[in-house]
Amino acid sequence: MKNTKTTNNFYLYSVVLVAVIGGLLFGYDTAVISGAEKGLQAFFIGSTEFVYSDVYHGISCSSALIGCIIGSFLSGVLATHLGRRSTLKVAGLLFFLSALGSYCPEFLFFEHGKPGLSVLIAFNIYRIVGGIGVGLASAICPMYIAEIAPSHLRGKLVSWNQFAIIFGQLVVYFVNYAILGEHIAPIIEQVGENVYAILNPDAATWCTEIGWRYMFVSEAVPAALFFCLLFCVPETPRYLVMTGRDKEARNVLQNINGKEAAESIFNDIKNSIKAETEPLLTYGVLVIFVGIMLSVFQQFVGINAVLYYAPRIFASCGFDNAMLFTVFMGIVNILFTLVAIFTVERLGRKPLLISGSLGMAAGALAFAAVNLLELNPLFAAAAIMVYSASFMFSWGPICWVLISEIFPNTIRGAAVAIAVAFQWIANFAVSSSFVPMYNMELQPGDHFGHIFVYALYGGFCLLAALFVWRLVPETKGKTLEEMNRLWKK
Repeated sequence: MKNTKTTNNFYLYSVVLVAVIGGLLFGYDTAVISGAEKGLQAFFIGSTEFVYSDVYHGISCSSALIGCIIGSFLSGVLATHLGRRSTLKVAGLLFFLSALGSYCPEFLFFEHGKPGLSVLIAFNIYRIVGGIGVGLASAICPMYIAEIAPSHLRGKLVSWNQFAIIFGQLVVYFVNYAILGEHIAPIIEQVGENVYAILNPDAATWCTEIGWRYMFVSEAVPAALFFCLLFCVPETPRYLVMTGRDKEARNVLQNINGKEAAESIFNDIKNSIKAETEPLLTYGVLVIFVGIMLSVFQQFVGINAVLYYAPRIFASCGFDNAMLFTVFMGIVNILFTLVAIFTVERLGRKPLLISGSLGMAAGALAFAAVNLLELNPLFAAAAIMVYSASFMFSWGPICWVLISEIFPNTIRGAAVAIAVAFQWIANFAVSSSFVPMYNMELQPGDHFGHIFVYALYGGFCLLAALFVWRLVPETKGKTLEEMNRLWKK
């Protein structure tokens, strides 16, 4: 129900601001590895117990994604039994523990500063713990915002969660850049099959021993803030109604919408929630399929290969200041996320997704063409910027908006959990396969992998546009309760 006159914007925005810190931590945790991975690799290369190969490094860089898959599967159960707010508290605590453990994986059990297989396993366990927090936050933050926001502001406010994710990535790019400061990053070169050496061990000592630790532990500050602030915000009215706490639900709705509008919204919620849950396929297979494919396409377009490995990509294009280009890309991402926030309620979800898909296809295929024709690296950087910017005003925020609102109330917890789990599975597939595909060569120095991988992503972008055009319904202006009627048709 649209009622802009009585909405208490200050209270609503204050609550949403707390929730989107979870999105910021999502972005922070997933992108922190981009600055820390070289120092981490240099640290474990120094082990005398085992050979730290590409496989070990790939697992270490992607291990948080395993936790993300676990967390997203758990999110539905926890959201249903603990509530949305309490599940976010669990996520905040996991973020904090992961930051401390990744900083010092030797804590209690191993000798500090001595790399070994046991320390590597401990490090990856802590990263998985943080990944579980990311998986929970990725599912519950947009769900929390969608369930507490009025319908006329829902798309905009859920888009702020994506802004927070991208802002968190930008913040960690700056933090990593500041932590590195005047110190020298390790220069690592392959000297044999799966064997690497540090070419500047003395100059890179600080980064190898300490720098990567500071990057990981920096996350503890926003994680602690998030956990504490969650005690100051309410549970969502839809969850309160589902658990029989009608008086609390009315109070929350009145604080946000005003007394008259609150009663109307309360009645809509009450009528749509006949039971705490219904069978997952009550509204058919199509709604689950659409939710899953939204998640899969958001990853198969390849964006996280850029976000996680941006410094490596810009370095491979021939730029000496790869970290600076990464920071610039983060600023571009922020600006284009704002485009989605201010247009999603005016233009709708589908137009943004389709235009963004076509823009991403253009950028990805242009990057492949630049490498095929061996053009100036600046053209490659421009193509990556177009590709990334197109994602940020479309699939980045709008996918989360749709996943948070497209499912009927009574299956939302389980359906969101399934959709988000598929998203992290697809993310892991893309992220773990990117480096070997990107480095493929048919002949020495031919950059075949640079061409192939982005041509592949460009193809998925075109398929994503077709999928949205044919199967995704427009949800602009619809209440969450209207989703029940939409899918029953």
